[in-house]
Amino acid sequence: MKITLTIQKNDAGQRLDKFLTKTYPNLPQSLLYKALRKKDIKRNGKRCDKADRLEEGDVLSLFLPEDTLQVAPPTYEFMHASKQLDVVYEDEHVILLNKKAGLLVHPDNREYADTLLFRVQRYLYEKGEYDPKDEQSFAPALVNRIDRNTSGIVIAAKTAVALRILNEKLKNREIQKYYLCIVHGKMPKESDTLEAFLEKNEAQNRVYISDTAKAGARTIRTRYTVLEHKNSLSLLEIHLLTGRTHQIRAHLASIGHPLLGDGKYGTNALNKGTGFNKQALCSYRLKFEFTSDADELNYLNGKEFALEDVWFAEAFRNGKIG
Repeated sequence: MKITLTIQKNDAGQRLDKFLTKTYPNLPQSLLYKALRKKDIKRNGKRCDKADRLEEGDVLSLFLPEDTLQVAPPTYEFMHASKQLDVVYEDEHVILLNKKAGLLVHPDNREYADTLLFRVQRYLYEKGEYDPKDEQSFAPALVNRIDRNTSGIVIAAKTAVALRILNEKLKNREIQKYYLCIVHGKMPKESDTLEAFLEKNEAQNRVYISDTAKAGARTIRTRYTVLEHKNSLSLLEIHLLTGRTHQIRAHLASIGHPLLGDGKYGTNALNKGTGFNKQALCSYRLKFEFTSDADELNYLNGKEFALEDVWFAEAFRNGKIG
């Protein structure tokens, strides 16, 4: 059977073998590599290699058995997600969302249907900006993630190009992230940069902080500024200099100032009677600070976005907490 495919914008930049594996889940890798050797797969009419990077407009010719070229049937799991979505900013390339505490960003073994990712995909599908039938391998995706019980800004990419660029910028720390949180106790300094080492335990879904380096541990840096102190609680702004799992929660707890409402790294005795059953932590502000070319997203450089209302901050300032 012969099939001809034209590579679209959102498919460009991928390796040939990765693209074909995602497009045709019934195609065994052994048959894929054999077909490449026998020239039963051609790119623009010529022999190609599994590691070739696809470009927009490339034409792939596949001479393979029909049963291996069955495209994955549309399931549209995202249509089971809620329509509720708080959009902070949106343009043709990106969307910034205000994720509420309690909402999972990606599916896991506890929650599959109603996640922030699926809400975004449903939103774009119903707007007519995304249709799986028109895409051969791309789907809108989240660039950063925050814990289920943490609220705040999450970036979503509408296009493959935007996703690639923003993933690179996040990795190179060209997107600055700031958090608000409430911690128990009075901080030793009005402002400081904390440094330590973080070790992740996958089985326990928690991390451990130490002052000395050890095998498997990663360096963490957390900058805090005290905004206000009331009674036995402090409102802090955190500048996340490294982005590790549970970093803020574990790092502050390790110096004796766990987050209000955090039962994992804090203590239930401290939180008892406060009315908080989830940590008072919000990713409330981010700034794009590109130090290298961002191609189609250069217009974002220097832009800053912040949430006007953080669910616990006003209550703290008004004396309703602490």
